[in-house]
Amino acid sequence: MSSPMKTLLLSLFTYLLSAPILWASNTDTVQLHKHVLSLTTTNKARNHQNLQELNQAADYIKAEFTKLQGNVTEQVYKVNGTDYRNIILSSGPANAPLLVVGAHYDVCGNQPGADDNASGVAGLLEVARLLQNHTLPFRVDFVAYTLEEPPYFRTANMGSYVHAKSLAEQKAQVLGMVSLEMIGYFKEEKGTQRYPIAPMKLVYGSRGNYIAVVQRFGNGKFGRSFLRGFNQAATLPVKSLKAPAAIPGVDFSDHLNYWYFGFSALMITDTSFYRNTNYHQPGDTIYTLDFARMARVVDGVYQTILSLRI
Repeated sequence: MSSPMKTLLLSLFTYLLSAPILWASNTDTVQLHKHVLSLTTTNKARNHQNLQELNQAADYIKAEFTKLQGNVTEQVYKVNGTDYRNIILSSGPANAPLLVVGAHYDVCGNQPGADDNASGVAGLLEVARLLQNHTLPFRVDFVAYTLEEPPYFRTANMGSYVHAKSLAEQKAQVLGMVSLEMIGYFKEEKGTQRYPIAPMKLVYGSRGNYIAVVQRFGNGKFGRSFLRGFNQAATLPVKSLKAPAAIPGVDFSDHLNYWYFGFSALMITDTSFYRNTNYHQPGDTIYTLDFARMARVVDGVYQTILSLRI
């Protein structure tokens, strides 16, 4: 065999060893990119003060939901005399047990909010699209929340608080809730993953290359079932954290309000500021997101919901 041929074969062999494993994806990365781009390119940041841009984001989400099968509604409520809107797509029998999948569409301050949380909203829209042609034994409400960010975080003005309270008042049979909170930022380098408690690095590692499923203790059957399914379905590393809500970060999203009303809820996240140094900064742009791995997260959520037996 000639030397050039040996070199070519060696190069090919080396590539095959190092190339990423291909997987059959249902998720459309073009759609994910489109959604994030639409949400992050408003004239001003989509925060509680810029009502025109916040409503522009809500209108975009509503238009995307309207393309799908199901009932699209707005949950409008007032804060200091101003109307804010949760956008909801309900799919499945109205009286069936309910699964809630949610993500907030507002941002904190004056920044694009690509990972926080256009990534979660894009994932929400894509999961809704993927599930539209499936008949499930439960109803799914896909909810885009407003006012998750400061100054309304941990108040009754959060969109997720308003939604969770309405379910409690209806005495709805809620199977569980899944919060998609920052799902697009990944890093392979050592030292790119931080933790609220230093020894956690010994368990979870220092590379920010995984997606986390975060729950509190006592989260019930739904949490166990979803985690088991997600571990089987996901095609990227999954790490689970079940801890007291007092651990910083465990309750840092919309799922906390479902806990407040006694519902089982969990968060799927790239771990937010423990990994993404652009958190709540102007640098949180679309160019920092890994859409290939983000698609794997969305695919995992979709496949898990299909497999749920509760």
